[in-house]
Amino acid sequence: MNTDTIADMLTRIRNALQRRKAIVDVLASNTCRGILSVMRAEGYVQGYDEIDDGRQGLIRVQLKYGPDGEQVLTHLKRESKPSRRVYRKASEVTPVLGGLGVAIYTTPNGVVSDRQARRHNVGGELLCTIW
Repeated sequence: MNTDTIADMLTRIRNALQRRKAIVDVLASNTCRGILSVMRAEGYVQGYDEIDDGRQGLIRVQLKYGPDGEQVLTHLKRESKPSRRVYRKASEVTPVLGGLGVAIYTTPNGVVSDRQARRHNVGGELLCTIW
């Protein structure tokens, strides 16, 4: 039983990157799917596939590396936790590392990157930051 599927997913991806794995399986949830779709759109992972295991389901994530095998994704941090939620107003959504990184928010428009949140002028819960 896992109470924080987002933190579990980020930890599994972090561990797989350290071991230079090509793929990693994470537990499926709608929020995890949204985060992975933002990561794919921003170019941090190659893609992901849904796997039916007869229970909750799994998501198989294809990790992305540079031409010389260097990590494309070097930093994954869970910002909002079950013990401490972090919310940002639309005016408080700022770029990460001057636009080099990505913050992922859950908003009324779904799970979006910080660029999309600023474009649509919405705020929400800050899930994680990546670069």
